[in-house]
Amino acid sequence: MVFRNMDNLSDSDRASLIEFGQAHDLHIYLQPKGPDTVHRIWPESAGRHDERLSYRLDEFDLTMKFHPMDFTQVNAGINRTMVHRAVDWLDVQPGERVLDLFCGLGNFTLPLARKGGQVVGVEGDDAMVVRGRENAELNGLDNVAFHGADLHGDFTGQSWAKEGFDKILIDPPRSGAEEICKYLTAFGASKIVYVSCNPATLARDAGVMVRNGYRLVRAGVMDMFPHTTHVESIALFERDSG
Repeated sequence: MVFRNMDNLSDSDRASLIEFGQAHDLHIYLQPKGPDTVHRIWPESAGRHDERLSYRLDEFDLTMKFHPMDFTQVNAGINRTMVHRAVDWLDVQPGERVLDLFCGLGNFTLPLARKGGQVVGVEGDDAMVVRGRENAELNGLDNVAFHGADLHGDFTGQSWAKEGFDKILIDPPRSGAEEICKYLTAFGASKIVYVSCNPATLARDAGVMVRNGYRLVRAGVMDMFPHTTHVESIALFERDSG
């Protein structure tokens, strides 16, 4: 739990929060100013990296560490199913180059790297790029690279993109990736998996990819957000050889 404290806490208030954390087996963080001031007061921290939380992707023998202010999927069970489905559909083979756009801390990137080949994760948030690199090192993966980039325009000229990609995964925000999809299809990847938290923008972006030589071959929805109107959706596109 992260508590936003506008004023310095008294010793008794601080002790009460720690007691609450002990009683309910919670990590307690304070945020006295901006997001970069979030720090753990319980359990006692041995250093900045010790303040990470973690989740497991057992199918891929991965431990994923994150800071409580990082973006992570809120439903651990559905996330494991989603990662399995995305990796299965993409069907990465040894030696293939794979691109993971909006990769975050490596939720898809590292499972894909477990399948072999060279995986490139690209993210617009520099802090998440660092987190991805930390997780790759933590899990002993050396066939993956993380890069920061503005993912709102043409990225095909970036150094990490010049060797091309055999397969691509994209997991954009709710606004989707209409502009990016126009450039994405230029790589000629045999398969593209698109993960979306907004079916409307997925449908719009699917039209871009179909007009640029791809066909939709599989799609599904996942109840990532129970008791809400929101769903997570996933679609597989293959290069149209006709």
